[in-house]
Amino acid sequence: MPTGHIMMAMSLDGFVARPDHRLDWLEKQPTKDEDHGFVAFQDGVDVIVMGSGSYRTVRDFGEWPYTKPVVVLSRSMTANDIPEDLRDKLEVSDKAPADLMKNFDARGFNRVYVDGGAIIRSFLKAGMVEDMRITLVPILIGDGIRLFGETQGDVDLELVSVNNFPSGLVDLEYKLRTT
Repeated sequence: MPTGHIMMAMSLDGFVARPDHRLDWLEKQPTKDEDHGFVAFQDGVDVIVMGSGSYRTVRDFGEWPYTKPVVVLSRSMTANDIPEDLRDKLEVSDKAPADLMKNFDARGFNRVYVDGGAIIRSFLKAGMVEDMRITLVPILIGDGIRLFGETQGDVDLELVSVNNFPSGLVDLEYKLRTT
């Protein structure tokens, strides 16, 4: 079965985006010449799963940044909502995380990049996440989309590593403990 992997930036007060999905607060961080490992992380996955909010945010960046296949999980979007120039790069699905992972297994995908607050929460709830790297950004934005929310129980984590950077960003890498 494929494994889910998370790499996300989060404000110190726990948000991954503003309420309107904007990421402008990330651009304020002086991270020039810092390698946070995002390219290596992307090179190590086979497919990317994100929600429709994350998709719209990324689409508005301009040029499509991903070379790996992307699946947008949405109950409201259809393939017709995808611009013509992106139709060979992404697909839309309404599958639950477990069903999507079975589909990925059948397609030969082993490592799945799980992206976006609500999608991450659904994959965590389904037990489909193996590890996560969370970058804490030294800013308080006060309101927005939380990375973590209510859980049905404890999610036990094992700290694997901590890396701090001159910009003040801190990378925390965790493995999920299985019981």
